[in-house]
Amino acid sequence: MARIRRMLTGALPLVDPSSWPRPSQGLARSPEDVRSWTVISAALSPLLLTVGWLVADAFQARSYSPIRQTVSVMAGYTGTDRWIMTWAMMLTGVCYFVTASGMTTLWLPARILLVVAGLCSIGIALSPEPVTGPTPVHMAWTTLGCATIAVWPAVVALRAPPNLAAVSGRNAVVVTALFAAMAGWVMFEIWFGHSLGLAERLTASTQSAWPFVVALVWRRAIGPRRAAAAARTVGWPSPEAAPALRSGAEYSPQSGAPDRPR
Repeated sequence: MARIRRMLTGALPLVDPSSWPRPSQGLARSPEDVRSWTVISAALSPLLLTVGWLVADAFQARSYSPIRQTVSVMAGYTGTDRWIMTWAMMLTGVCYFVTASGMTTLWLPARILLVVAGLCSIGIALSPEPVTGPTPVHMAWTTLGCATIAVWPAVVALRAPPNLAAVSGRNAVVVTALFAAMAGWVMFEIWFGHSLGLAERLTASTQSAWPFVVALVWRRAIGPRRAAAAARTVGWPSPEAAPALRSGAEYSPQSGAPDRPR
């Protein structure tokens, strides 16, 4: 009854449909948007890489050890059905490109690093290992790609909004330290260990998943802000105002917030 009384007295003004926002007015396409296809491409990067080496493992000779030998061996000239791992790495690189183009919320250096990571993934695929072992070109692509993804969380955090705690501040420092430690593990296994394949797989799959985390967190954070902006433009109460309106407060379309109950 209180709501009906407010509508009859003009406290909740009727909205002219002509004032509703159109897509061309910018609410549907904001520079802060993270498109849904960006989240999908970011999710496909670790998925393609992980599924790629899992499937390729099944086609290798019995002498191949996924614990000791790298995924590059499966994409090299000694690998069986090496096209599986080659295409997995190339498609992973393409997903990095798509993610970088869609995440307009990131500052330019972070997006450039994603492009570099994509180039490294494709470069690794296009420089297969010969029978004698990895070439200098292959090692250069691998090292650059690992280092790029390892520092990417810290670069993102430098310009991330403070309210995105999951990808900024202390969490970004922890993730960067973890990625650096995993990269160090890989380097240790190259020179002294016997589990290089395991270290490389865990490191690559974990590091490649972070762009998906960033895209998802950013998209979820932008949603409420855009909903509030749309409510102010149309003249509707914002989602935050709903509980107060139910308690009897009046709505002020200028502020987008409820007034005190009378």
